[in-house]
Amino acid sequence: MPPTVPNRLNPNSELGPALQALIVRAGHALDRRLPLAAHPPTELHRAMRYAVLGGGKRLRPLLVYATAHALGEDGRPLDAPACAVELIHAYSLVHDDLPAMDDDALRRGRPTCHVVFGEAMAILAGDALQALAFEILADETGRTADAATGMAMLRSLSRACGAEGMAGGQALDLAAVGRPLTLAELEHMHACKTGALIRASVQLGALASGADAATREALDRYADAVGLAFQVRDDILDVEGESAVIGKTAGKDAAADKPTFPSIIGLDASRARLTELTDAALAVIAPLGSRASLLAELARYAARRAH
Repeated sequence: MPPTVPNRLNPNSELGPALQALIVRAGHALDRRLPLAAHPPTELHRAMRYAVLGGGKRLRPLLVYATAHALGEDGRPLDAPACAVELIHAYSLVHDDLPAMDDDALRRGRPTCHVVFGEAMAILAGDALQALAFEILADETGRTADAATGMAMLRSLSRACGAEGMAGGQALDLAAVGRPLTLAELEHMHACKTGALIRASVQLGALASGADAATREALDRYADAVGLAFQVRDDILDVEGESAVIGKTAGKDAAADKPTFPSIIGLDASRARLTELTDAALAVIAPLGSRASLLAELARYAARRAH
């Protein structure tokens, strides 16, 4: 029988105290909204909690909170979109790790969900987490936002998940194994697979704060740069990192003959691209001044993180 999943939070030591406090806030919000492990069907609920509460960077909820902070909003209504994006992210990791996808046995420094609970239960856990994300967002934004804003938030999140977002990006990723890609093709793939949900996180924070269209468009550019920088850094860590530090199997992309930024443009050029993307993200939010300090910290973190 799988071990009982503890309710543990994992603030990232590379982040400052304000963002660490928001990691704790997100963790508590997720714990409250996930079904209790003792409630039937217990194995499904245990798998869901295992997938979500086992640590992680919480980058996507942090982007919801940090975006809203930059726009002068910090209330409890932010917890619903923050939880929704993290539940979608957790579901995507559970499914990505399956043998039919990336076939990985290690995630966040411990066995992946399907290794612990079996493939069938992992698939169901991912399905249930995706459904729960939209349930939370629909229920809570229905109480705290006007109908148009609530629908815009649901549209943003659903678009990030579908054929033009994560699912499409994963399909492109699977089709690219063993096949050379151009840099433009690689960047498009990751703009879907990784970047779409990062962009949605920023959009949700902006929508929850009542940002106007021009502000949301500028923040989209910030999110696009941060999302791509996050993936470039991931690819570099796959080459240079250690499994015990990065929390997943190092060197797996190369072993699987998957196209990456280092394999296409080399490590030095990948590092240079990280600098370009970080500078671009910071330039977008510069007009927001000190209010955007958390967004600036997250942009730098995406490019410099050790895991």
